[in-house]
Amino acid sequence: MKRAISTLAAVGLAVTLAGCGGSSSSSGSSGSSTAAVHFWTLKDPTNTVQQAGIDTLNTTAKTKITMDVVPSDGYLDKLRTAMGSNRMPGMFFSWGGGPMREYATAKKIVDVATLPGGKDLASHFLPAVLKVGQTADGTLVGVPCRGTQPVFLFYNKKVFTAAGVQPPKTWSDLQSLITTFTGKGITPFALAGKGGNEWTELMWLEYLTDRLGGPQVFDKIQAGDSSGWTDPAILQAAQMIKKLVDGGAFGKKFGSVAYGAGGSSTLLSSGKAAMELMGSWEYAVQQGTSADFAKNDLGYVAFPTVDGGKGDPNDVVGNPSNYVSVTTSADATTAGAYLQTLYGDDYIKGLVKAGEVPVTTNAKDALAAAPDPAYATFQFNLVQQAPAFTQSWDQALGFKIATPMLAELQQLFNGQQTPEQFVAAAAALK
Repeated sequence: MKRAISTLAAVGLAVTLAGCGGSSSSSGSSGSSTAAVHFWTLKDPTNTVQQAGIDTLNTTAKTKITMDVVPSDGYLDKLRTAMGSNRMPGMFFSWGGGPMREYATAKKIVDVATLPGGKDLASHFLPAVLKVGQTADGTLVGVPCRGTQPVFLFYNKKVFTAAGVQPPKTWSDLQSLITTFTGKGITPFALAGKGGNEWTELMWLEYLTDRLGGPQVFDKIQAGDSSGWTDPAILQAAQMIKKLVDGGAFGKKFGSVAYGAGGSSTLLSSGKAAMELMGSWEYAVQQGTSADFAKNDLGYVAFPTVDGGKGDPNDVVGNPSNYVSVTTSADATTAGAYLQTLYGDDYIKGLVKAGEVPVTTNAKDALAAAPDPAYATFQFNLVQQAPAFTQSWDQALGFKIATPMLAELQQLFNGQQTPEQFVAAAAALK
């Protein structure tokens, strides 16, 4: 489950990893160095896809690429240490957003367009996912390298059929469903509100803020302007969350529920809950624990529209993709050639076979070979049609701000503070 990987990495536990020495390449542009370009990436089922592309490239490249597969624990700390030394990797995996942009500001990573073959790279990827790989001025410094993970509503088809209702398209529909399901003794939304699972609650704040105020509200916060927290959309979203909690939308015991099997996912598959707002990885979780349910009764729809909101109803939130950045220590010719493999047919087919939904413009036809073509195509269309794809706030903001922000949000959900108190507390974070 990719969300768990990123959460672990955000903790930043320091460890020493063998076999991950930085690139000793001294050339950033000539292509004449014979030292390998080290590419740091996380351990993941897609590593075989990455390695296959590297192996093909290495048959002709003057400067070879060595892929160093790094465990998630301690990755960010190790990368931060390396990037502050003369032992930087030539390329590295990231979640994009804040930390990547810090390296760009420090002139540690390069503008992709300056690499050989880099000027048209952006045109091969869905526009909505590129923003997270760009600096504030639109410079592309991170190229998508894995699948997309949007957040949307999952629902239990059997529960909906028995109740004679349809999944929500509008906020009014959603409120009506809360009344219907609570009246039948069914929790409308499974929610993992147990400590350590606050990121599941954050999804509600992310979507409501976007629907009400548009992506520019969080853009301001992410840019470091804490006054963005006082935008009316944040307060209104917090008030709507309080109304959901008070109205029984999440049941009465969500504070003791964890995410996954035995927790919120099981509440959905068992029919004890009708819906769940979750990232696309929920499908894999259900396949692993409730295969029949995943195959026959697991439904999914986009997050509903909110009347009067300024945001585009086609916007999505979640994890747009993962990214590859090139440091100033890399051989530019080799790095540029590798980035071009990320939209190649073989690479895309490999990602699809591994269960990923690629974010390249040529990916849609390849999805016919996905484990569940309908589900993969739904995700692809969701992202392709999105004017904006906002990165999960905790990943975009970084550990220092995200951790206390999530703690404040959990207090809002638990009724330990008012929406006004949440806004004030979040705005005070530095």
